Amino acid sequence: MSLESLASREARKEYLLMKKYFAVLVLVMAVSLSLSADIYVKQKSHSDAMAIMGQTQPARDTVTEMWIGDDQFASFGGEGSVIIDLKKNVMYIINDKNKSYVEATLPVDFAKLLPPEAAAMAGMMKMTATVNPTNDTKKIGQWNCTGYEMTLTMMMGITMKSKLWASTEVPFDVKSFMAKIMPNVFKGQMHLDDASVKEMLKINGFQIATDMSAEIMGAKMHTTSEVIEISKKTAPENVYSPPAGYAKKATLSMEDLQKR
Repeated sequence: MSLESLASREARKEYLLMKKYFAVLVLVMAVSLSLSADIYVKQKSHSDAMAIMGQTQPARDTVTEMWIGDDQFASFGGEGSVIIDLKKNVMYIINDKNKSYVEATLPVDFAKLLPPEAAAMAGMMKMTATVNPTNDTKKIGQWNCTGYEMTLTMMMGITMKSKLWASTEVPFDVKSFMAKIMPNVFKGQMHLDDASVKEMLKINGFQIATDMSAEIMGAKMHTTSEVIEISKKTAPENVYSPPAGYAKKATLSMEDLQKR
């Protein structure tokens, strides 16, 4: 074999090795970028106008933005903001109107967060949930969904009935999210007990749309919500922490409870 041929062969080996190394490097970078990106969810909600106890509440449209990270979750807008950080084992309940927040250790004992004047209301605010899977299917936006019927029951016989649509076709591990994050949301935000949380976990997938109806003291209430975006994005800095400048409080105020 000539020197020229040997040199050419060695050069080819180096080229192939370099090409293989570059391909592996690109793959590692792509995986790293995928792992570093969080999940962004945008949801729109609408509440019909209603009249109750001589007061009229106008129709309302709200937008909620959510971030799902590595053992972290943040929801801003709607009826209030909440952050769950499993790494720190805490939930932050945030009132953007008065720039304050309450920090609670997980699992949340909601009764301990109530102000003294609302302590007697703890039992009244608890809800029980039942969920029945159905065979209904529907495409909402880009997501193929399965239907569920949910009933929430409060004290004084108030019952809220909802048709939920959930999808597993989302760009994150929805089973892990439902098992680790959502039980804390159900307990901290909806004040559900363990049995009701187990009912909620019958929902297989991420909730894409909800249609809820209730009757309170003769007044009919109707609210709908629908996810309009789920995408991978780089989360804003400190999105899983209370906003800078917000005051930390030991308990919720009556104003906080009225927003929930």
